[in-house]
Amino acid sequence: MRHLLADDDLSQDEQAVVLDLAERLRTDPYAAHPLGGPRSVAVIFDKPTLRTQASFSAGIAELGGFPMMVDGRLAAIGKRESIPDVARVIGRQASAIVWRTFAQADLATMAAYAGVPVVNALTDDYHPCQILADLQTLRQHGRSLPGLTFAYVGDGANNMAASYVLGGVTAGMHVRIGAPEGFHPASGLLERARALAATTGGSVTVTDSPTEAVAGADAVATDTWVSMGQEEDGLDREAAFAPYQVDEALLVHADADALFLHCLPAYRGKEVSDAVLEGPRSVVWDEAENRRHAQKAVLTFLLERSGLVDPSGLLAPVRETA
Repeated sequence: MRHLLADDDLSQDEQAVVLDLAERLRTDPYAAHPLGGPRSVAVIFDKPTLRTQASFSAGIAELGGFPMMVDGRLAAIGKRESIPDVARVIGRQASAIVWRTFAQADLATMAAYAGVPVVNALTDDYHPCQILADLQTLRQHGRSLPGLTFAYVGDGANNMAASYVLGGVTAGMHVRIGAPEGFHPASGLLERARALAATTGGSVTVTDSPTEAVAGADAVATDTWVSMGQEEDGLDREAAFAPYQVDEALLVHADADALFLHCLPAYRGKEVSDAVLEGPRSVVWDEAENRRHAQKAVLTFLLERSGLVDPSGLLAPVRETA
């Protein structure tokens, strides 16, 4: 059974296959129909959501399926019932499970017992669906991923940074993380990423200097300074991250044609200036749309590779344009 629990669950070649399919589904939204029937996909939310709920709901419908929305507060997974019990119940009602939750270990337990593909729709550790959408956005704007220099500045210890590191080196990119001391990616994650990079041609660099991180970069990304669940951790994040705001003064150090990415929601005047977010280099609205296309591609890929759909006839013929 194939799952997407973390970014490196896909090999470099598999990631490219998913991104190719995502781009086809962007231009022809109904080309794949693995959920025809309709088959149900359980979509569970334990954390606040906008883009994830909207994109999975629309995407599952476009794949011919039914999005079975599960309110995590009502289900109380792991409290009212154990995760293995919930997994075995939902796995018999759905063709796949999409879960936006807290602990990565809980997601892994769900995958171990569900009997159907499980997709990480965000945990405290990773956000692989967002990174696939970001990679698709870079390709959509004419960027070749292998060899591309990608800079992320801000909280280098959060889930977005971890996924940029793993997903980026999987694509063969040179990933730079600019973050203050105390907010760097975990050493184990960096070791894992560097071992992967040795096979893909990518690399990962961590620096305390935001200017050094973005110097000559082909793309620059950031994220909110306070991730969900960190609001009451007692750390003065605003003081630590203020020098890492992506504004026009910082972006001038990047390549002249560098793109700006942000997974949203964005807090203007904090991690990013309004001028950059609304400026000509910003591709954040394409990113938000591409969540739908990338996630449709992931579901199609996982169902096919898990042997749960017949690959013959999975994709409709390419439609001719006038």
